Amino acid sequence: MPTYGNKKKQAMPIKKGPSQTLDSLKDKKITAEIDATIAFIDEILGVNVDLTIRKFHVFGQYDAVIIYFCNMVNPNVINLDILKPLMYMPPHLQDKHVPIDQLKEVLHNDALYHSECKYESYLSTLIESILRGETVVAVEGLEEAFLFETRSIDKRSIDQPATEQVIRGPREGFIEPLGTNISLIRYRLQSPDLRIETMELGLRTKSKVAVCYMDGLTNPELVKEVNARLSKIDIDGILDSGYIEQFIEDNHYSPFPQVQYTERPDKVVANLLEGRVSILVDGSPLALLVPTVFSQFYQTIEDYTERFLLMSSIRLARLIALMFSLIFPAIYVSIISFNPELIPTEFAVAVAGGRAGVPFPAVIEVLIIEISMEILREATIRLPQQVGGALSIVGVLVIGQAAVSAGFSSPITIVIIALTTIGSFATPAYNAALALRLLRFPLIIMAGIFGLYGVMIGLILIANHLLSLKSFGVPYLSPLVPAEFQGMKDLLIRGPLWWMNKRPSFLQPVDTDRVNKQSFEELEASTTNALDPKNDKNQQGG
Repeated sequence: MPTYGNKKKQAMPIKKGPSQTLDSLKDKKITAEIDATIAFIDEILGVNVDLTIRKFHVFGQYDAVIIYFCNMVNPNVINLDILKPLMYMPPHLQDKHVPIDQLKEVLHNDALYHSECKYESYLSTLIESILRGETVVAVEGLEEAFLFETRSIDKRSIDQPATEQVIRGPREGFIEPLGTNISLIRYRLQSPDLRIETMELGLRTKSKVAVCYMDGLTNPELVKEVNARLSKIDIDGILDSGYIEQFIEDNHYSPFPQVQYTERPDKVVANLLEGRVSILVDGSPLALLVPTVFSQFYQTIEDYTERFLLMSSIRLARLIALMFSLIFPAIYVSIISFNPELIPTEFAVAVAGGRAGVPFPAVIEVLIIEISMEILREATIRLPQQVGGALSIVGVLVIGQAAVSAGFSSPITIVIIALTTIGSFATPAYNAALALRLLRFPLIIMAGIFGLYGVMIGLILIANHLLSLKSFGVPYLSPLVPAEFQGMKDLLIRGPLWWMNKRPSFLQPVDTDRVNKQSFEELEASTTNALDPKNDKNQQGG
């Protein structure tokens, strides 16, 4: 160890961490003596006030011990389903002696009431199970311990997703426990083809990660690639799905997100039915969806729950807002600084009058207001909810008006930045809006230096970067580049559901058909005939 100052200090011995100790003893099994098992568990887990180690007698004949963390289990299950049947012999076995070689079968088949019971002989596995909230019962004379699923942790109720609210659509969102999130998916996707594989990631947290996909629909090579990338993650803790996202994305230095996250079970099910893979982490309310293309970030659930004509127009408005949030300030700076002849004369006079007395060039003015807006937005997010709303109103109204009155900024600049901010709020995906907000600043600087040429150069560089991106081998701008006719039906506008009868081809699904077009045509024909007065039997009979 390094020493500080001139005085040498004796290096303290480094104690092995729990995970290292378990790794060194991973092949060690329990013995028939429960005292040795208790000593091993007590040595590994150390001093924990919530660790319960209770000895008792099985059927009044054999010594046994039950071990669990009291704050992670359901005490009623421990008392009624495990301890009581182990301590009292079943009525049909009264006055009978159970030999040790038959004890395990008798306990499992005749005594225990708990449905989730299994055997385990490795001590390291027992330790990991106790840490997850399971209960261990070891009996004197048996070289295998009983392992019970008794985890019961308080959780928040299922509520409407805070970040993805809709007017028409389900109101349920994921919460932190993985089991609850899986049940929400199965509730909506009651198919025998749904597959959920689990693994543990994190050397110390041992976080359970679930990989969901549709067997016979999702490309098997995609599932293998997801599992391969997850298996390469080597970190001490996975506390949220965002940790996994940063490890499995293709380009770690791109501002654009290559993995989509969502709080909505219905959105996960819709993507599973398209052929994607979903990744869920125990302890995180956000599910990951791969592969991801850029068009997913301006689409919402309401695009498909409402009629296509209405939602196509709203989607186009959303796209305009997305472009506003990226290029509007840069175009304003370039026109004001280099090409004022491009705007009408009356408007140019009004802009010049508004900018009279402003001490900064347009590019500096816009950068200052943009940075101030970003700081205000971050402060609004981090403050408590009761204060954050008041701060946003005060910041927008008072500070903006004061800046104009003091000659610090022109009114047109405030309007431009306000429209840009509103456009970024209209982008449904927060991480995509964040990327566009980040790219605004280099575009503004290039516009201030080179004018419209700088804006075009910046947009060409951004487009070139988007064309080079891939998400799990899928081009990021699919289905636009490479062009794919079926995907175009759900790109700029949302076509009718019966038009989109094929799954996206860039996902290479095993089952490509999504809508039976012939059945829809028959349904449409029968509906038309049913409403036709000429087909009314009463009128025909008259």
